[in-house]
Amino acid sequence: MYGRDPWGGPLEISTTTDSATDDDIRSRDCRDFDRAALPLNNSRPLDETQQSWLLGPSSDQNKKKKYVDLGCLIVSRKTFIWTVGTLLLTGFIAGFVTLTVKTVPRPKGLVSPPDNYSLALNKTLMFFDAQQSGKLPEHNDVSWRGNSCLKDGDSATDFKDLVGGYYDAGDAIKFNFPQSFAMTMLSWSVIEYSAKYEVAGELDHVKSIIKWGTDYFLKTFNSTADSINKLVSQVGVGDTSGGKTNPNDHYCWMRPEDIDYQRPVSQ
Repeated sequence: MYGRDPWGGPLEISTTTDSATDDDIRSRDCRDFDRAALPLNNSRPLDETQQSWLLGPSSDQNKKKKYVDLGCLIVSRKTFIWTVGTLLLTGFIAGFVTLTVKTVPRPKGLVSPPDNYSLALNKTLMFFDAQQSGKLPEHNDVSWRGNSCLKDGDSATDFKDLVGGYYDAGDAIKFNFPQSFAMTMLSWSVIEYSAKYEVAGELDHVKSIIKWGTDYFLKTFNSTADSINKLVSQVGVGDTSGGKTNPNDHYCWMRPEDIDYQRPVSQ
C-alpha cells in the first residue's frame, strides 16, 4: 500500500510481518511522528527571529551593517567613520593651534626709528616742557623738573594768582611778551601743519603746550571787564644795578624749584 508522504516521496506501508523487534517499531513510529509534525509546505520562509536562531544573521543584515542611514542620506559606514574622525581631528588641530597662538608670547614688532625732523620737533617741544612754571601737569616727561614758584602773584595788588606760564630762556623770569609771541607762532604752525604734527605723533603734545600758556595769559588781565586797562607784563626781576641787597632771578642763579623769595609783578 502506498500513501502520501509529506516530504514528497511515496509512503509504503508493508503489511507483511517481519522479525523487527518492538524497539525498532517504536523508533520508527517516533520518526514518523516527528516528520508528520512538520508543516506540509516546507518552503514557507522563516521570519527574522527564526533565521537569527537557526541560520544566524542574514546577508541583508550584514549589508545593513555596512551602511549608515542619516535620514536623508545613506552612506557607507566606513565613509561615515572616516568623515567624523577627520572633522574631529581637524577641530582638535585648529583648537590647539589657536590656543598656542594666544598663549605663546610673541616678540614685539620692530618699530622704525623716527626721522631727524620728527626728533628735532620732539626736542623743540620738550624745551617748553622744561620751561613750565607752577604745578606741573602729569604728562610732563622732564624728570628733573618739579613744581615751582607757586606763590607768584602774592605781591601784586590786582592779580593774586599768577602761577603757571613759562620761564624765559635760562632764568626764571616770566616775560609775557616773549611768551605771547611763542604761543602765537606755535598756534599758527598747528593751523598750517596740523597733519604733519599728527603724523609725527606730536599734535596733542603741542596743543597741551599752547593751552598751558594761554591759561596763564587769562590770569594776567581781567577778562570779564568791558574794557581792559591793566595787563601784567612780567613776573620776577633781573636788574642787578642796585647791588646785592635784594635777591632776584639774575643775582641768584638757582633751580626754580628752590626759589623761595617774593617775586615782584610788573604791569
